[in-house]
Amino acid sequence: MSSDTTRATETTDSAAFWENHYAGIDPQWGTRPNAVLAEVVTALAPAPGAGGGRALDLGCGHGGDALWLASLGWDVTAVDVSATALERVAAGADAAGLTDHVHPSRHDLARSFPDGAYELVTASYFHTPVEIPRDQVLRRAAEAVAPGGLLVLVEHASLAPWSWRDGHEDVTFPSPDDVLASLRLGDGWRTERCHAPERTATGPGGETATVTDNVIAVRRVHQD
Repeated sequence: MSSDTTRATETTDSAAFWENHYAGIDPQWGTRPNAVLAEVVTALAPAPGAGGGRALDLGCGHGGDALWLASLGWDVTAVDVSATALERVAAGADAAGLTDHVHPSRHDLARSFPDGAYELVTASYFHTPVEIPRDQVLRRAAEAVAPGGLLVLVEHASLAPWSWRDGHEDVTFPSPDDVLASLRLGDGWRTERCHAPERTATGPGGETATVTDNVIAVRRVHQD
């Protein structure tokens, strides 16, 4: 499997931060699917049929979500700015026999975005300490959803004690309604989920904490 590195070869602040981040953590961290995303996708975007379906995973990290989606039959473009993360995604796909269904693609999403339309677009915890036009990126994610397709955003609404942001800054998270409004979707969309449930999270050292997530799922409806 090859990674598309043609669009993010220059070193940006975002690339430098996330490359350093992934180089310093256990390669097995984040290789399982996000439980919140898995529940939403299972309920609202059942596994594609024999013909498959195209999925786009933004900020894929070590590929837990991308590999899980591929195991269900999705053809997944897995996007991250970190070359190290994408190398680990490729290795995970190879080990799982999913190389034909997982396509690592390196993008600094503030500068470039994958081409095409997708039946499923996901972004789990698309947060960064590096200043980027986040709302603009998420609006571009919505534009990439094919008619009838689903956009799923799972976002932090509170900090876990092991977060890379904890203790470094005062953080105020938007409400799920604020996130939904920032997408500026207009007509042609149906809101499937927009809430902030609590869950028990497990950290890299096995510690646990109660955290809150923003969960937004919106479907682009077919237009006559």
